Amino acid sequence: MIARLLLALLLFAAPPAAPAQTLSGDAEARWVPFTLTAANHLRFAMTIDGVSAQALLDTGLNYSAVSRAFARRAKLTIDPDGAASGVALGGAIRVDWAATKSIAFGALSRSGGRVAVIELPRLLASASGDAEVLVGTDLIGAHALDIDFANRRFRLLPSGRMPFAGTKVPMTLQNGSGLYLTEAMLGKHRVRPLLVDTGDGGSLSIARSQWRAAGIKGARVTSTIAFGAGGVVDAGLTVTDRVTLGGQPTGPIELRIEGDGGFTRQVRVAGRVGTGLLLRYRVLLDPVAGQMVVAPNPQAPPPPLKSTSGLLLGYDRARLRVLHVMAGGPAAKAGWKANELICTVDGQPVALTAEGTIDVRWGTDAPGRVVRLTLCDGAERSLTLANFY
Repeated sequence: MIARLLLALLLFAAPPAAPAQTLSGDAEARWVPFTLTAANHLRFAMTIDGVSAQALLDTGLNYSAVSRAFARRAKLTIDPDGAASGVALGGAIRVDWAATKSIAFGALSRSGGRVAVIELPRLLASASGDAEVLVGTDLIGAHALDIDFANRRFRLLPSGRMPFAGTKVPMTLQNGSGLYLTEAMLGKHRVRPLLVDTGDGGSLSIARSQWRAAGIKGARVTSTIAFGAGGVVDAGLTVTDRVTLGGQPTGPIELRIEGDGGFTRQVRVAGRVGTGLLLRYRVLLDPVAGQMVVAPNPQAPPPPLKSTSGLLLGYDRARLRVLHVMAGGPAAKAGWKANELICTVDGQPVALTAEGTIDVRWGTDAPGRVVRLTLCDGAERSLTLANFY
């Protein structure tokens, strides 16, 4: 299994209110095609000051941001007196500000205003196709966002439009930040407020206190990590079918259980709904109208694959690096450690697939299978796969 990239970020000391964004009169026809990356991020094309860029749609970000490399390429001028701080998953980060002349994608255009300038996570480029821009709620929050996952496209519409029928779920904008908030049920426990975060590739993350309050019996929980803009995030992990959204069951989903402090406390939320859950639907996010609307996606993904190896892996120059050893799994019981390097799997050298991704399907294969792994120092190990959460 591959560790998730989580881009939720709240920027402090924000610049003055940005100029109003405008939608063209033919907004309904202005679909924006996107690619769903390996990290479950929505990557699309846009322009800033006439310079083309690859962007990610990130509703967990309250001010749109560009990488420092893009700021240089687009010749944006950074305000020398405008440095601020941002709260991100994993820790705090430095934020600068740069003025822009124009921003455009789909039906939206903006003249003037500013963007944040930050260091994007190092793993982001390889996982999300060299994206350089994160589009946050400052650009899209005044409009209805219609995401058609089945056809890999989205569009911005005037708030209040209902382009399709579906289940309505309460949604609001958080005072002071403009982040999207909703709620869900875990068993008989209402979890709220939940940040709706398309920058989070997971399904549902909740604070540990919410998990305890839900009192789900018989659940087996392991450990996992993800990479936030501010560093590594540790969490518990389970798979559950006890979540409902708008009164409708979501089906089995991965549930991350995070600490009560850090990002969750500073942003004042009980957890996050990520793209891994949203892509089960066609989704309308319209906080100005007070609602999220979801309709089943006919091409929704199958139930989540569980790791049977207990290894979270990353690609590192024709090697697999062990990023985390999951608690209670076969790898933990066999004594595996983080940062060990794997060079061959069942005698085959580690390599990227033709699509540029990592094939680690063996790590979710049938329990009982024995996988032969050769470390890059020449040591050979056998790992017997098993169910453990």
